[in-house]
Amino acid sequence: MNIISKYIIILGLFLIIFGLFFNFFYDKLSWIGKLPGDIIINKKYVKIYFPVTSMIILSIILSIIINQLDR
Repeated sequence: MNIISKYIIILGLFLIIFGLFFNFFYDKLSWIGKLPGDIIINKKYVKIYFPVTSMIILSIILSIIINQLDR
């Protein structure tokens, strides 16, 4: 099997697990997007989110997980 197809299958399984996790634990993860450093702009007809801090934390967590799986 090609190495790229293995990575695509692993990515798909990860996305399914990630989606199920958020589906069942959404109420416990409501802080995502509301951390200090996350920018929210509310105008009359426009609402814009820049979840900077949340994405940095998510990036750190995913980097740790990928590094552990890569060993």
